[in-house]
Amino acid sequence: MVVEEFIPNKKFKFIDHAIISSESPSNIALVKYWGKVPIQIPANPSISFTLNKCKTTTSISFQKKASKGVSFKFFFDGLLKDSFKPKIQIFLKRIIPFCPYLEHYSLEINTKNTFPHSSGIASSASGLSALAMCIVQFESLLDLDIEIGFIKRKASFLARLGSGSACRSIEGGLVVWGQHKEILGSTDLLGVKYPFEVHPVFLDYLDTILLVDKGQKQVSSSLGHDLMHKHPFGSQRFDQAHRHISKLIPIFKTGDLSNFIKIVELEALTLHAMMMSSDPYFILMKPNTINIINEIWKFRNLTNTPLCFTLDAGSNVHLLYPKSSLKQVTKFIENCLSKYCQDGQFINDQVGNGAQSL
Repeated sequence: MVVEEFIPNKKFKFIDHAIISSESPSNIALVKYWGKVPIQIPANPSISFTLNKCKTTTSISFQKKASKGVSFKFFFDGLLKDSFKPKIQIFLKRIIPFCPYLEHYSLEINTKNTFPHSSGIASSASGLSALAMCIVQFESLLDLDIEIGFIKRKASFLARLGSGSACRSIEGGLVVWGQHKEILGSTDLLGVKYPFEVHPVFLDYLDTILLVDKGQKQVSSSLGHDLMHKHPFGSQRFDQAHRHISKLIPIFKTGDLSNFIKIVELEALTLHAMMMSSDPYFILMKPNTINIINEIWKFRNLTNTPLCFTLDAGSNVHLLYPKSSLKQVTKFIENCLSKYCQDGQFINDQVGNGAQSL
């Protein structure tokens, strides 16, 4: 797979106006990507569960214009949001070589989330993947020969140029991003559906997101990624990610939850260890993040319930568990963990099917 696959090689048949809507979920990485090189190439491969309820819905109005150049307005929850414009501007500029038709249209982008943005639930992943999905769907109106499979591949490729993890939200289930020697078809350019056998236990896995802090995190993921360039433990971390994916291949096949838990929790703690040992160092976990982790360990030791935690770049805790454990985990959350959540809030989610056109 090469970049040139996504550069149009024919003339488009322009239309005057269209409104395209898509929705795309967040995803939760099991093996984390932390560190990248230009432009949006991961320093190590990652693998994630695509979620279902934590999603972004985006609608874009495309209006043909006389002048050439990128032109757009951005609305979030119905309000004009100029603060979001710089990131969208960078994204659109990056994708123009692959979507040259955009320079002939003014875009009005309307978007909304089902969850708090900038709080460590990968809102950029759902947001940029939904945006990319709308753009490629619009391209399919200008070029009727585009195949359905190509739409998702190009949407993932474009999404990556806005937010690396966004490329993992287009496909559903388990998604791999980044080249790994044991996974045929894996690539740094986009997210691909995990190609090997998956035990039924992982097909409907559940994720309850415990909202420790619904506010915006103090340090952006982009800054954290940049700090990996000269990180004293960077190369060891990248090697570890490759090893963990290798170990997960037989785990996904056999449904080995014990070893799944070990790798997922180690990945979460390693991610935050990289933050705490970078220069400058920083901490995104909150006291209640630690309290929840300790409660999970205690509950698992007492009950042998196969639940585990993972963390993204934020303080909120993703509680992962098989559907067969729903009853006992629900009681555990309500009786013990909810008190550590801001306003007692949490989101019950599960593995989903990826981005959809509306």
